[in-house]
Formats: sequence, C-alpha cells, structure tokens
Amino acid sequence: MEASPQENKQSDMSFFGLGIAPKILEILERIKFTAPTPIQFKAIPVAIEGKDVIGIAQSGTGKTLAFAIPVVQHLAQEKGAGLVLAPTRELAMQIDETFRLFSDSFKIKTACLIGGAPMHGQTQSLRKNPRIVIATPGRLIDHMNRRNFMPGNVTMLVLDEADRMLDMGFKPQVEEILKNITKERQTMLFSATMPVEIMQMINRHMRLPVHVEIAPPGTTAEGVAQELYIVKKETKIQLLSKVLSEQHGSVLLFIRTKHSARKTAKALCKMGHRATDIHSDKSLGQRRAALEGFKTGRYRILVATDVAARGIDVKQIEIVINYDLPDDIENYVHRIGRTGRAGEKGKAISFATPDQSRDVKSIETLIRMQLPVIRHPEIQAENFDRRTKSARPGGRHYKAQLLPRGKRKRSYSWKW
Repeated sequence: MEASPQENKQSDMSFFGLGIAPKILEILERIKFTAPTPIQFKAIPVAIEGKDVIGIAQSGTGKTLAFAIPVVQHLAQEKGAGLVLAPTRELAMQIDETFRLFSDSFKIKTACLIGGAPMHGQTQSLRKNPRIVIATPGRLIDHMNRRNFMPGNVTMLVLDEADRMLDMGFKPQVEEILKNITKERQTMLFSATMPVEIMQMINRHMRLPVHVEIAPPGTTAEGVAQELYIVKKETKIQLLSKVLSEQHGSVLLFIRTKHSARKTAKALCKMGHRATDIHSDKSLGQRRAALEGFKTGRYRILVATDVAARGIDVKQIEIVINYDLPDDIENYVHRIGRTGRAGEKGKAISFATPDQSRDVKSIETLIRMQLPVIRHPEIQAENFDRRTKSARPGGRHYKAQLLPRGKRKRSYSWKW
C-alpha cells in the first residue's frame, strides 16, 4: 500500500536541524526516538530560541517531549530552574519520567510534587535543590506555604494541559503561583483546547508567544473511529456487555461518578471480565497499582472517572468507551485521545440516553463532525422524535449499513 502524503512528510522529519544539543540527540538515538512528532518538530526550535510558546495539539501527540528537551537543554547551559504544572498526579509522574530520560545525563535533579504522596519525602527531595520541579498546583502551593519551595529562581515555566487545570478548579492556585514567579521567564503553555480562560491567562502572563497549532482546538485523532449508541439508562449495562463481547483488546471505560465507577467495575468482574477502577477516592498506591495492572494486561478493562482522561499514557489502548458522556464536553476529545495515539488506529464508542441530544450536538460542534449513530441488533432501538431530538428507526434519516457475514447494524443521521 502506498504511504499517504502525511506519512511521507512525517517520515522525512528528523530531530537533527532543530537546534538540539548533540548530547541530547545521542540520548534520543539511544532510546530509539528517531523522528519527531509534528508538535515536537514545530515547538522544539521555537522553545530552544527562548521564546514563549503556545502549543495546541490533541492528546497523544508527544507534547511532553516538546517542552522537556528545551527545558533540559536550557538548564544545562544557564542558571535558574524549571517548573512544570500538570493537572493530575498520573500526568505529573509521567512527565517526571520523561524528564529523567535526559536530566540524569546532565546531573540535573528533578522533584515530583503531587497530592496523595507523603509530604516528608517531597520535602527531602526539595532540600536537594532540584532544578526541575513537576507539580500539581495544589501540592505546590502547600510546599510554598511551608517555604519548602520558593519559586523566585524559576526561569522556565510550563503549563501542561492548561485547559484541564482550569476545568479542575485550579485557576486560583495557578494565578497565585504565577504571581510569585519572575516575569523575566520563558513560558510554555500546551493544551488540546483553547477556552476563553486560557486566552485571558495568555494575555496576562505571556510575552508575544509563538502559536504552534498542529490541529484546531477540538480536533480528534485521525485514526480513531467514532460510534454513538442511543440507549436507555437502564439498558446501558446490557449494551456494554454485548459491545465488550464483540470487541477485543484493552478497554478504557469512562464513567461520570466515583460510585458508578466502583459499581460498574464490580459488575464487569461478575460478568467474567478482568476489570478494575481508578478515581480520586483511590489512594496514590491504589491508582498506581490499577494503572500498572492495566498496562501489563492483568486487567483488560480500566473503569475511570475523568481523573484519567488525561495523564494516562498507555500504549495500544484499542477501545475507549464513554459509558457516560462527560460533564464538560471538551473532555470528550481528551477521553477518546487515549486511543489512536501516535498515528495508531483506535475506536471510541459512546453511549447517550434519549434526553442527551443537546450534549451530543455540543460534542459534534466541538469536533466539527457528526457522530454516526449505531443500533446494536440485539438491543431495542430508541425512538427518534424530531421534536424531542431523539432517534426513530425506519424514519426518513435512517439507513441500514450492511456488514460482512450477514451482520447488520443500523445507523441514524441525527437532525437537530
């Protein structure tokens, strides 16, 4: 099969010629990172020049490396410190792991400050004068209040998944942190979406930033096939059982509440599936164990609240299921971005109840496409009433899609 122009273009990209120091190029070669992703190719040279950067790209595109390389290279040459703010514990830990791929070779210490972990161990790490600190905003404020961390010498600041931080209510903490950092710094902001709050933050805290956009905000990964089922709330678990029996591979299943996550994980285990759950009520150790079990294949299904919508970097997640639609529609993009990463193929399946047509329309507006509505042959379809914005099989906008081996699925075009 002939490669697409986009695949050919990406294969022509190289880390050479981006201004990266030879020692870092050697590390990239050793860890078998041979070609940069588009966001890395565009953002790294600008960041190495010392300019403020706004990076817009969907999840799974390699944003961490796009700022880790410039930060390590700058701190290897100049005085100062780097600070990276991330919205979740899992993401902060993964960022720390990425930095250590490079920082250890330059004898640059890192510290990871996250909630749920003992303060004492983090305090000891800070006393060793790390030059790179990766933190969640709340825990960083705790250390600042105890005077364990003074941000006065921060010369490089990274806000990763900035929109998610604001979604999670971290805006006051982020503003407090920014107020205590010198304005004579380099700031890099990375995000998949660009809400108004982000624009306001950019205007107040960044200096003539260079805008690096790989895809418009709300763009989903090209390799992810998306499907939507309209189902009554009480029929969801039955439909989930049918879908899981027909799919193979690892599944990341998103649930709206912590209670429902626990309940659904138990129900899946009773069905004979290898499942576990992850949410904010879990201790840090429990969350690590669940994530590690999912990575290694001990669990096929990870049931998660939106605490895992970002920050989970697990290779080869084949299917994302939105058992519940997200409260914040922008989280739809981040959820389904857990599959189809780095150009791989993936699948995203969403369940919506008949009264959620407005939520579905909002998602479709965000991603600029209409979600194909699928009817499972063994689950009764819901009526589509044009006036109440639900689906009616056999109506004017109904069409049947013939599949191999006589299997039939029906899809609906929703008209709003």
